[in-house]
Amino acid sequence: MNMFKQCSKLFKADGVTRWGTLLCLSMLGSMAIAQSSTGNNEDAYFLNDSDAKKYVLIITGAAASDEIRERFWQWSLSLHDTLARDYGYTRDSITLLFDDGPDAQNPNFRVDGSSRREDIESHLARLSGELEGGDQLSIIMIGHGSSSEDSAKFNIVGPDITGEEFAVLLEPLNQQDLVIVNATSSGYEFAADLSSRGRVVLSATRSRAERYDPMFMRFFIEALDSRSGDRDKNQRVSILEAYLYASQSVLGWYSDQGRLPTERAVIDDNGDGIFSLEPGTGMGDGALAEIAYFDLSNAGDVKSSAQGQQLHAQMQDLERSIFLLRGQKANYLEDDYWNRMEALLIELARTTGQYNELP
Repeated sequence: MNMFKQCSKLFKADGVTRWGTLLCLSMLGSMAIAQSSTGNNEDAYFLNDSDAKKYVLIITGAAASDEIRERFWQWSLSLHDTLARDYGYTRDSITLLFDDGPDAQNPNFRVDGSSRREDIESHLARLSGELEGGDQLSIIMIGHGSSSEDSAKFNIVGPDITGEEFAVLLEPLNQQDLVIVNATSSGYEFAADLSSRGRVVLSATRSRAERYDPMFMRFFIEALDSRSGDRDKNQRVSILEAYLYASQSVLGWYSDQGRLPTERAVIDDNGDGIFSLEPGTGMGDGALAEIAYFDLSNAGDVKSSAQGQQLHAQMQDLERSIFLLRGQKANYLEDDYWNRMEALLIELARTTGQYNELP
C-alpha cells in the first residue's frame, strides 16, 4: 500500500486526529520533494562531451505582414550568424526553415527550406538519423502562435502544426539533449506539450492570453551576441543565462516604452510541464538549463594545443559539477556540501592556472 493510501486509511481510523493525518500527508509531500530534487538525474544530460555533436534547427513560421516578415527575417539571420561566428557552428550544423522557403529571385544560402509541415518533418527525420545518443539539438521557433482549449498551434506555411503533433515528431530524439525555444505568441500550451525529462523548454509567453507578437527573441539573440548574457564571466552563455537576460530585458523594454508587458517568458527543465517565471526560486526549474550551452566545447578563444584542449575540457567539466552541486545543496549535510564545493573550487582554480600558463 502506498503512502497516500496509508494516510487516507489513517484519516478514517477511529481515535486518530486530523493533525495526525496532516502530519502523514506532510511527510508524503516532503518525500515527493526529495524525490523530485534527486530524481531528475541532471548528471545524465548535457555532459559537454568533446565528441558530442550539436545542431540547431531554426523554424520561422508564416508572417502576418511584410513588416513582421522582415522582423522575423532579421532575427533569423542574426541568430544564424551569431551561432556561426561565436559558437562554433558550421553550415552543416545549422538548418534554417524560413516562411515559404528560399526566394528564387533573391536566394540566400542560409535558408534550407520552408516552414511547411513536410519540410519540418523531413529535416527532423534527417537529424534524428544523424544525431547519436548524447548529441544536442536546439530547436528555435520564431513567429506567430495561437491557442485554444482544444490545442495550441505554431502558425506555419500551410496547415498549422499543433504541440501534440510536434511532440510526436520529437519522439525519435529521446536519446539526445534537446533545447526548445518557442518564441511565438500564445505559445505556452504548445511548449508545455513538448516538456519531457532531459529537455530544456522555453516559452516567450506564459498563457494563451499573451497573443501579441513577443519581443523575447530579440533579446535572446542579444544575450548570445558577444556573450552579453554571460553572468558568471566564464566566457560561455548557458541557456539559463540567456533566458534570464532576455526575460528581464523584455520587461525593461516595455518599461522604457511606457507600456504594460504583454508577455512574460517561462522555462521548464525538469520535465514536469510546470513552467517557472523565476527558475531557481523553489519551483524546481533551472538546474538543467544552467549546464546546457549552445557553444561547442572548442568554440571561442581556446588554446589549440592538445594539452590546452584537454585542460579546457576539464575546466568545463568542473564548472558543470559545481553548478550541479549548488543545485543539489539541500540533499547534503552542511559540512559535507561545503567540503565538496571547496574541493571542486580548488581543483577548478588549479586547472585554470595550468591552462593560463600555456603559450
